[in-house]
Amino acid sequence: MATAAPSHAALMDRIYRWQRPIYDLTRKYYLFGRDRLIDELDAKPGMAVLEIGCGTGRNLARVGRIWRGVKLFGLDISSEMLRGARRTLGTGGTLALGDATRFDAGALLGREGFERVMLSYAVSMIPDWQAALAQAASTLAPGGRLHVVDFGDCAGLPSPLRKALLAWLAKFHVTPRQDLATVAARVAREQSLVAEHQRGPFGYYQMVRLSR
Repeated sequence: MATAAPSHAALMDRIYRWQRPIYDLTRKYYLFGRDRLIDELDAKPGMAVLEIGCGTGRNLARVGRIWRGVKLFGLDISSEMLRGARRTLGTGGTLALGDATRFDAGALLGREGFERVMLSYAVSMIPDWQAALAQAASTLAPGGRLHVVDFGDCAGLPSPLRKALLAWLAKFHVTPRQDLATVAARVAREQSLVAEHQRGPFGYYQMVRLSR
């Protein structure tokens, strides 16, 4: 277990070392639901918004444009992606290198609780994603909400298209989490949260919201 995080970090750096420059351009064609998640944050000025698995900083930059006056924080295990995020956000956010399954927010980000926390297409790439979901929920401030969007079962897609999509995702070590709703409900029980789950069109994506 002790070597899992460094190994995963190295894998992510290898993948994104060449993908980072084209990441945002290509992902807009199949990472659906990200903007919906951001639009539904309902973040007020002064609130702290943390994205775990912040990647290039694209989502955080959009949060800053839509929800003016919020404080932006980002965490990613890939130093390659954080290079892009730092260019995207400049001095507009606080970023740190860390493992989504176990991190000390106070030490890394200078803050213990966050009013809004996001996981956008991250759980499908994190080996111990259940631990990451529980860790994300634990960072919520009183009254805070965790918003998650990721691939769904794609049951509404034609079978050949669904198989092709899953095969393509597997090339990038992406595994849709079919039991995300069940695990989210368990985390909610364990941490005294309220859980909600929604399916996107054709089951292409799914959304989870955990509220404290």
